[in-house]
Amino acid sequence: MGVAGCGKSAVGEALAATLGAVFVEGDRLHPPENVARMASGEPLTDELRAGWLDAIGRRIAASIADGQRVVAACSALKRGYRERLRGFCPDLRFVYLEIDPETARRRVGSRKGHFMPASLVDSQFATLEAPTADEHAWTVDGTGGIADIVATILGELRTS
Repeated sequence: MGVAGCGKSAVGEALAATLGAVFVEGDRLHPPENVARMASGEPLTDELRAGWLDAIGRRIAASIADGQRVVAACSALKRGYRERLRGFCPDLRFVYLEIDPETARRRVGSRKGHFMPASLVDSQFATLEAPTADEHAWTVDGTGGIADIVATILGELRTS
């Protein structure tokens, strides 16, 4: 979880491959209306995110029900969003990939073919509620290399 440009997709794919898990890309589950809004520079409201979060939660729950491990990439910017996802899977753990606004703007601005414009980065930080200790979440520096971030997450998984 984290703001746009923090590395959720790249880290999630690498972690899923390492764990032999299914990877759920949350961005692919946005309804077309949400994608169009964001592409035009309009941030999503809580109401617009609700169905999207439910789609991710259902996909995670279905994978677990099939006996699979699952890693999902999803911004989950607010505590309420994370609680909504936990409604589908109470044991869900979050990894918060923490980055600064300048790094996020630079990364998002350099992406090719993604609907999220760099102009929305500030709205992501304005919405962000970093996870607290009671949320079963780990905060990891998202500015490192993917392999280093995955190694850190694996270390957390081994000790939890």
